[in-house]
Amino acid sequence: MPLMSLPNLLTLSRIAAVPIVVALFYVPGNEARWLACVVFSAACITDWLDGHVARRWQQQSDIGRFLDPIADKLLVAAALLMLTASGRLPTGALLPALVILCREILVSGLREYLAGLRVRMPVSRLAKWKTFIQMLAIGFLIVGNAGPALIPVKAIGGVLLWAAAILTLITGYDYLRAGLPHMNRAPVPHHGKPQHLV
Repeated sequence: MPLMSLPNLLTLSRIAAVPIVVALFYVPGNEARWLACVVFSAACITDWLDGHVARRWQQQSDIGRFLDPIADKLLVAAALLMLTASGRLPTGALLPALVILCREILVSGLREYLAGLRVRMPVSRLAKWKTFIQMLAIGFLIVGNAGPALIPVKAIGGVLLWAAAILTLITGYDYLRAGLPHMNRAPVPHHGKPQHLV
């Protein structure tokens, strides 16, 4: 079954990591922060690994393309919301977190709409860099004040989050610009060949 392929199992493991990361926010102590960072980081690694395995073993599937962005967005959104709720965001970092969350909702809606038109929207290279910096920032912020005293872990996380937010705006605009010309088209019959946005 496609759902039970290794790439999809890796993606599902990323979704399974979300409640674990969330639960660790309620556990006091620095050890819980580091453990949450480890779980979050392991989940982030599966984001690269599932795609790599799918391409290498030729196990790419529609359900994988469907699950992968959902898993990413659940992981990022849950972490950002918990960081906000627990007061672990540095001063001024709420705005980039909000930008990131709004962009994810916008792009998800756009992808869903274009899917009805049988138009696929591949992830751009810049968007992959955005995801990497975004996840790196969240990892730093999860550790926060539990990090080494000589390293401004929380401040580094805040700077990286701003960098991710800037890339978020750029890639969000690129996706929107590429998708807008298709919005006035009639839906393509299900048997039609999907188009690809570049």
